Amino acid sequence: MGEAGMVPPRDGVRLVTDDIAMITRANVNCYLVDAADGPVLVDAGLPGSWSLVRKALTRFGHRPGDLTAVLLTHAHFDHVGLCRTLQREHGVPVLVHDADAPLLRHPYRYAHESVRLKYPLRYPASLPGLARMVGAGALGVRGVDSDGDLSGSSGALGRFASVFSPGHTFGHCALRYSSSQGGAPVDVLFTGDALVTYDPYTGKRGPRTVARAATADADLGFRSLDDLARTRAALLLPGHGAPDVRGAARAVSEARRVGVD
Repeated sequence: MGEAGMVPPRDGVRLVTDDIAMITRANVNCYLVDAADGPVLVDAGLPGSWSLVRKALTRFGHRPGDLTAVLLTHAHFDHVGLCRTLQREHGVPVLVHDADAPLLRHPYRYAHESVRLKYPLRYPASLPGLARMVGAGALGVRGVDSDGDLSGSSGALGRFASVFSPGHTFGHCALRYSSSQGGAPVDVLFTGDALVTYDPYTGKRGPRTVARAATADADLGFRSLDDLARTRAALLLPGHGAPDVRGAARAVSEARRVGVD
C-alpha cells in the first residue's frame, strides 16, 4: 500500500477497534482507549481537538474527569495541546518519559536536525496541512509538568506497555496495547511520531519517519524502528496519518526503504 492508499483521515472521531476511538484534528491524531481499568488518552493533540475529545468520551459514556491518565508518546507541541486543560481543570495525570519531561514544560524547544523554515518552500504540498495546524492552535500550546515517568516499569501504565523508541525526540515511547475487535484480540501499537503514515513537514504519505525538521536524531530513530518491528503488532496507530493494518514489520520495512527527508 503506497501513498495513494494512505489518505490522511479527515477531522473527526472514528472507532478503529471496539475500544479505541481515533481523534483527528488538522492531521494530528490522538486516541481515546476505553480500557477496562479506566479510559486513557494517548497523546493530547492540539488545542482545537477539545470538542472532538469530548465527543469521543461521550461515545463511551465518559466525561473528561473520568480519564485515568494522558499517556504521551512524546512532548512536541502538537501532541500536548490539551494537557494543561486536562491536568489543571480535570485532575488528569500526564505521563511522559523522563527524557521528554523538560520538553513537556517547553513544547517548542525541541531538537531538530534541519532548518524548519525551508520545508514549506521545498515541499509546498505540506502548506495546507501546516496552515490547518495553525488554525487548530499549534502556535498557542502551553507546557505542563509531568506527573510521572512513562516507562515499562510504571504501574500507572495499566494495560499498556511502553516501547522506548528515541530518535524523533530523545524520550519517545511507542505504546503497545491488547485491544478487541468483535470479541477477538488485536495487538495494537500506538507509534506516535516514531513511525507515521503522513509527514506534516513534506505532505508525503505512507509509512515513514518524520522529516529532520522535527526529528532530534534521525539515525537513532531508524535504529528504534527495529524495536517497533519486534512487537509484531497487527495494527499501527500513528500520530499523523491513517492507521496501518498490515503489521509492524511491513511498515518498518517501507519506512526504511523511503528514508527520511
